Amino acid sequence: MQYHLNGFVPGDPDIAPARPAHNVGENGLRSYVDVIIAGCGPAGLCLAAQLARYPNISTMIVEPKSGPMEKGQADGISVRSMEMFQTFGFAEKLSRESVWINETTFWTPNPSDPSKIARVGRVQDVEEGISEMPHVLINQARIHDMFLDVMKNAPTRLEPDYNLKIADLEIDPNGGDYPVTVLLERTHKNSKGEREVVVHAKYVVGCDGARSTVRRAIGGKLLGDAAHQAWGVMDILANTDFPDIRMKSIIQSQNNGSILVLPREGGYLVRLYVEMDKLSKTERVADRGLSEQDIIAKAQRILHPHSLDVKEVVWWSIYEIGHRLTDRFDDVPQDQINTRAPRVFVAGDACHTHSPKAGQGMNVSMGDTFNLGWKLISVLEGHSDPMLLATYSEERRATAKALIDFDHQWSRAVSAKSDDGQDETPMIQRKFVEGGRFTAGLTVCYEPSAITGNNDHQSLAADLPLGERFHSAPVVRLADAKPMELGHAIEVGHRWTLFAFAPDVAPGDTTSAMWFMLDTLQNDPASPIKRCIEAGQNPDSLLDLRAIFQQGFRDIAWESLHPALRPAKGKYGLTDYEKVFCTDGTVNPDIYDLRGIDRGQGALILVRPDQYISQILPLSQTDVLFSHLNSVWSGKIGV
Repeated sequence: MQYHLNGFVPGDPDIAPARPAHNVGENGLRSYVDVIIAGCGPAGLCLAAQLARYPNISTMIVEPKSGPMEKGQADGISVRSMEMFQTFGFAEKLSRESVWINETTFWTPNPSDPSKIARVGRVQDVEEGISEMPHVLINQARIHDMFLDVMKNAPTRLEPDYNLKIADLEIDPNGGDYPVTVLLERTHKNSKGEREVVVHAKYVVGCDGARSTVRRAIGGKLLGDAAHQAWGVMDILANTDFPDIRMKSIIQSQNNGSILVLPREGGYLVRLYVEMDKLSKTERVADRGLSEQDIIAKAQRILHPHSLDVKEVVWWSIYEIGHRLTDRFDDVPQDQINTRAPRVFVAGDACHTHSPKAGQGMNVSMGDTFNLGWKLISVLEGHSDPMLLATYSEERRATAKALIDFDHQWSRAVSAKSDDGQDETPMIQRKFVEGGRFTAGLTVCYEPSAITGNNDHQSLAADLPLGERFHSAPVVRLADAKPMELGHAIEVGHRWTLFAFAPDVAPGDTTSAMWFMLDTLQNDPASPIKRCIEAGQNPDSLLDLRAIFQQGFRDIAWESLHPALRPAKGKYGLTDYEKVFCTDGTVNPDIYDLRGIDRGQGALILVRPDQYISQILPLSQTDVLFSHLNSVWSGKIGV
């Protein structure tokens, strides 16, 4: 974290200086906004937290409830989401508060007495080496709190407008700068005066759940099926002699169904997902009239011979599994794709629903708006053509479909009868291991497109697959010898990152391919660094250049490095000392070997603002790099 660039600023560096608020109308709401977000769930708040950092972007987020969430709903945070949280700056805090899932245990009917359950296996929950981040569990409300803190500490001091929901909207493609007319409805029963308010927006994002008004307004439908299976979920404080109550445990009984046990933060709280009754095709969960006592009784039967004495039910719910995917993620009709840019989007449960047992609902929902956020910012800040926004639907619908396909399989595996020791490793354990990377959130791979290149040069970075998220690895920062994760250099926003891995030559060799590449970045008129300098902006306003050398930090003379790696920034022209990294001599293998970087040639790894790899190129192909970036960026330079 860097600050004091333009002068010393006392106080908490996480609290940015406030920028003037946008004008509001007589009703306390703005009449014209850049973006309206419907819903203060994880998807909506993730988007709002990104937009709040940009004072030139006016944002409104509305929520029909009267205040923030306090308890219940989702709890699992994948390693991929933790990587994303690192860019926001609260991954460390979340790691401290949450419970870490290190092992998963598996229980099936005891072969000697199938009326009882017995532990039959245990595995490491997350595959070794796939992320520097842990898999954690925490109350969804705390995730909301952390996003809300980011929002209120951002320059815009953005806060939700509670007791408001989108009742309807209309899109006029010829409606000028604010083509979306939104009808907001006050939900508080004591609201005085006008209950309905009209707001005009450039863009609307519906993060308003499975019954999304925004989705209906653009003609979208949730298509799919239901498993007609009721499940109960409850957060409890209880005494039990079940030995794995502080482990993630998957339990399959002989005749009473299954339980997923999830330890929760604080050391005492635990969540149980309990398989309840099979429903008929015409039956809904509500028809059964099931209560929290029914969930407890069923859990006690499944856990036999172990006891479960529930002292307090903190939260509970009954749900039925449904796997559904919307036919559209934005408002553009099929026959107009590639001819006009979208104005209205849906994200999260508004466009895909599934069971909670794979632990991906909240994670994929946040992934939706983390994908959309930087694109909206880039367009609204004038860097990119609005057609960039069309890539949201292309990328995230494919991701959601993959999630639903996986969830189908996993839900069936959890609810299936145990294979009764027919294999040394039970079926549920085998399925868990097979799906490990999926539940970690690491199977997303964006196909070649306007913002993701082809894999012609994948061999230069064999273990950093193009289209997948940038897999961090340990390095040492040259200037202060600080060991750190290279991926943690990426911060939330619209800025792209260029990781330049040097070949095995002297860092100060003025005849090397690395030096030539740096020269080109600094001086070529097509370079985004050059363009920003000429526009009077910091050289890393659009493209954050980071160099990695194979030598140790004691073997590199700072003064010998190319000036592009020692950029002058801010009103005082202060040197940025944090652009250069070395291999960590205490880590074997080092980053070059861990990620398959060609030591002889080096490599350019271009990373999108959402941490996904956009291009892998030789050091010599700066022309391809500039062409690619210029196809993404258009319009004025500015921050």
